[in-house]
Amino acid sequence: MKRKCKHIASSKNRKKSVYIDEDNSEEILNYIRQDTRHLKKFQYILEIILEGHRNPELYDKEDINSRCKDVTSMKFFKGQENDRIYCKEITTDKGEFIVVASILHLKKKTQKNSKIEKTIIEKVGGYKYEF
Repeated sequence: MKRKCKHIASSKNRKKSVYIDEDNSEEILNYIRQDTRHLKKFQYILEIILEGHRNPELYDKEDINSRCKDVTSMKFFKGQENDRIYCKEITTDKGEFIVVASILHLKKKTQKNSKIEKTIIEKVGGYKYEF
């Protein structure tokens, strides 16, 4: 069954967009809105995605195996809270690049991905979305 998602933002040329998973949107949005620090970081990461820049310190692939090749993570406050929003990248038939913010994971404890993170990443890797 395909999951539903809501549109958040698009690039000026409409070739890149960011969505949020409907089932997890309340938790993710509450996290982003809890203080201006989180909101500013999220907006900065959105700019990086929508403008096509690369910054692996803030947004990078989570390429742990073949089932999760389209999974990425937004990285909040590395070395501090170390929270993540795991995302699914999709390119549509029309060539639009879409990032869906899928699952919030608070307080990643290790530098490498633990069993908990690997389970979340594989779960997101299996998600199919309808737009």
